[in-house]
Formats: sequence, C-alpha cells, structure tokens
Amino acid sequence: MNISELLKAEEGKTLEFKQDISSPRNLLKTLVAFANTAGGKIIIGVEDKTREPVGINNPLDEEERLCNLIADSISPRLVPNVEMTTVEGRTLLAVEVFLSNSRPHFIRSEGPETGVYVRLGSTNRQADRELIAELHRSVEGVSFDELPMPELSNGDLDLIAVQEVFGTSRKLDDKALLTLKVLVRHQNKLMPTKGGILLFGKKRTNHFSDAWIQCGRFFGTEKIDIFDHMEIDVPLPKAVDEVMLFFKKHAFRGADLSEVRR
Repeated sequence: MNISELLKAEEGKTLEFKQDISSPRNLLKTLVAFANTAGGKIIIGVEDKTREPVGINNPLDEEERLCNLIADSISPRLVPNVEMTTVEGRTLLAVEVFLSNSRPHFIRSEGPETGVYVRLGSTNRQADRELIAELHRSVEGVSFDELPMPELSNGDLDLIAVQEVFGTSRKLDDKALLTLKVLVRHQNKLMPTKGGILLFGKKRTNHFSDAWIQCGRFFGTEKIDIFDHMEIDVPLPKAVDEVMLFFKKHAFRGADLSEVRR
C-alpha cells in the first residue's frame, strides 16, 4: 500500500500518524508496541484529524534526530526502516517496524519491567509481568501450557482422569504422558506441565485459582434472580460435558416454559 492509500486509512493495530516528533515518548511507545506485537508503520508529517499532509521542516535533520532517538531510547536495539517520501509537494517521514525476534523491546528510561508496550487496536498498552513473560516465550517458541511446574510431581496429576479421557486401548505410561505434554522432563526430573495441571491436576485451583466453571440461568434478562446454577470443578475435559448437559437441560426447560406461556 503506497503513502497516498495509507493516508486514506484509519489508524489501527499496524498504522499511526504523527504531525511531528515533538512528543517523543508517545512515538517511542508506538515503535516499541509495533515491534512487540505485529509490526506497523508510523507516518510523520500528517495532521492527526484531517489526514492532510503538512510535511516536516528540515527533513534530513529530523530523520537524523529520529534515528538517534530510537537508538538511544529503545532496548534491545531496534532498527526500523526510515524513509522520506513526498505527497502533494510535502515531505513526510515513513517509519516501518517489523515484528521483532528480539522482543520484548522497552523504553530504556522506563526499564524492562514498566517500559514494555504492546498494540491493542489503535492504542498502546503497558504490558504487565505475565504478558512480558509471554513475549519472551513467543520468541523462544515455548507455549505457556508446556512450561514445567518444578514444585509438583506425578502424584499431583489425576492419572485415572487422564486414562478415562484416552480410553483403555492406550497405555498411559511416562513416555505417553511426555508425548502428550502432560509431563515434561526438567532438570533431569519428570514433572507436570502447566497444561497437565490445568487439565488433570488433583488440586488445580490451588495453582490456577480461576480454572473453574460456574453456570447459571436467570429469570428474565436482568440477571438478578437466579433460576438454577452449577459450579463445575472436575478435570477440564469432563467439565466440557458437564457444561453441555447444563445447556441441554435448560434448552429443553426453556422450550417447555415457552410452550406454557403460549
């Protein structure tokens, strides 16, 4: 997409417009967020509201200032493409950032714990500790559910529940559980993965307090008077069946009630 077409587009996850670089912190936040999320372009020299190209004064000096700002203010080092382009006789700076393999990037003056930003829609959001850890894992190719839980052992898994899910035709020894990534070998020890505990942990909610399900049906649409409810705290594969039974129960009951009203 060329610059003229970009000027007709709305700001979003991968596009932002700046009139100038007089507010460098906001610019740096966007660059960091683009590098940490999905890449993107910043077009400098455009009036924010009208999208009219107003250009920049001394473009060569501004280009050098921008490159120095990025080099001095962002860690790990970020090297975007910075180009000058002309629209309607006015010179703009186009800065293109790609999704970085060195993420998470952060604003150096704010530090690696508070200076990490990600892109959400057309806004930049400060990443919390959990999201920063997820950015690290995404680069390393390790998913959250495959991470080990060193404080636990095989005894913390409900192996009977695991066997019920996969049936008796498959022998679920340590090798099979490793293949399923319910177990992982870490520091020469076998231990459950986070995914294994989430699915089959005997005391799942001790480790993941929100890993349970609550179903409810209310009278009317105001969600004030409850008609029926159920709290489900069984291994998650079984929980799916419990939820579906609750839905089916009230789907039929809803049909009966509507019939009575008629």
